Amino acid sequence: MHRPPLPLPARHELAVRDYGASHGSHAHDHFQVLIGLEGVLEIEVEGRGAGIGAGDAQVVAPGDRHDFQARAGHSRCLVLDTTQAAWARCTGRAPAGAPQLHALARYLAQCMARPEASPLALLHGPSLLLEAWQPETPAADAARRRRIDWTALAGWARARWHEPLCVADLAGMACLSPSQFAQRCRDEQGMGPMQWLRTLRLAHARELRLGGASVAETARRTGYRSPSALTAALRERAPG
Repeated sequence: MHRPPLPLPARHELAVRDYGASHGSHAHDHFQVLIGLEGVLEIEVEGRGAGIGAGDAQVVAPGDRHDFQARAGHSRCLVLDTTQAAWARCTGRAPAGAPQLHALARYLAQCMARPEASPLALLHGPSLLLEAWQPETPAADAARRRRIDWTALAGWARARWHEPLCVADLAGMACLSPSQFAQRCRDEQGMGPMQWLRTLRLAHARELRLGGASVAETARRTGYRSPSALTAALRERAPG
């Protein structure tokens, strides 16, 4: 039986490079990640110019013609030449506010001065740089933009107090992953999902009691395991 060839493993080369005068434009068949350590490196990629200072970073995609020249005659950068396809999400400038990327680059540059003392750091350096870049994936971007109708979600939950609702149930209704929903709940409601559910349940119970429902009926309709459990919850959350 014919089997398709396995994909080749990604190749990485990590180096600290000093730049001076331009040697002319060129292109690579791999991604080139540049993170500024000292000085400012003037870079032009496919006719677009920018400067890479200490803490700045840029990814040059395979096939893009580019040229370098150090401002004031000298620049030093941590450079990663890699064929790892995931860097395609990161081409261009690094996201603003990524101090972890600069700190990691400085640490890896120190490790390269004494490679025998830091073999693990240098082995995993390329993967750590990709993680520190924190690219915004399309799925994460869509989750960030997707609006949660908290009123509708609260109504859905109120109709299901008899069910053992969990974070995954709420996340499914909001079309988010449980972790995405939990973060949005903390950001937008100021509490975690289960605390939000408990607050809703207790508010519904208070409404029913104020409307004249008995403790037993209220407990049954809001999913408390017993009238005494409801009474304890009402007492615990009572103001004063």
